[in-house]
Amino acid sequence: MALARNDSSPLFAEGASSTLRLVIYLALAITLMVVDRHFHYVEILRTRTSAVIEPIYRLAAMPAKLAHDARLAFSDRSALTEENVRLREALMLSQTRLNRLGVVQEQNQRLKQLLDVQNGLGVGVQLAKLIDLDLDPLRHRIVLDAGSSEGVSVGQALIDAHGVVGQIIEVLPHTSKAMLITDPSHALPVRIERSGVRVIATGTGAVDRLDLLNIPASADVKIGDKLVTSGFGGRFPAGFPVGEIIEVKNDPSGLFGAAVARPSAELDRAGEVLLLHELADPIGPPPPAQTPGPPSPAVPKTITAPAAQTTP
Repeated sequence: MALARNDSSPLFAEGASSTLRLVIYLALAITLMVVDRHFHYVEILRTRTSAVIEPIYRLAAMPAKLAHDARLAFSDRSALTEENVRLREALMLSQTRLNRLGVVQEQNQRLKQLLDVQNGLGVGVQLAKLIDLDLDPLRHRIVLDAGSSEGVSVGQALIDAHGVVGQIIEVLPHTSKAMLITDPSHALPVRIERSGVRVIATGTGAVDRLDLLNIPASADVKIGDKLVTSGFGGRFPAGFPVGEIIEVKNDPSGLFGAAVARPSAELDRAGEVLLLHELADPIGPPPPAQTPGPPSPAVPKTITAPAAQTTP
């Protein structure tokens, strides 16, 4: 029995529609390609579409980026903290070395000044370092790293590169104690370098002040006059700088004058001092100078034979 043909078969109808749609799509694609080739409309559309879609991409990638940034920030913070600690240590070490270099340079400068003073003196000197300093208002004392084992004795005068410092009052085997010229119980015979007036400089308990009392009313004393040791008393050789007068006044009685002087020595800053040793004067006349000339001929030695003994 023959089957009846159904022209409205779904399969045939669906196939025809699909073919038509394919043709339309191909034609549209070719048209778009041609148009894009000449007018670049698709590129413009792609650019605008990308601009619209880009925030969506960024939003989707944000959690992963935040996690990566957090890990990176944490690791960077740890690395920066460690580097900061290392840099602080390096800076502290460099600053310490720089400070030490400044101290060494200052010490070398002081030693050079002391060496220059030593070369210009007519007395023997001995270098000593300060190991303690006491600037109590009632006493001004220093302790040195040299004692009797190094030849230090009581009464020796101390100077620095600028002037008189004090004198030794106590000696131990390897250390000694000295009294500064500003000690309230210290008195030093001095002479005004300009006029030659002799006065006594006494300590006041202040490291930057010396008192000059009982100055004759007629004495020629002016501000700016230099004070030097007079050599009286047998402790300090004459001619060493002591200070400079900064104030001239009258004592309360009005019969004598008075003055205030500033010490020349760096009493509160010195790190090294020189101990003075007076050189002994030669005894007797100096030896006669030899007259230049040709050397004298050598005189041969005569050997005398011993006399023969005779037997009786």
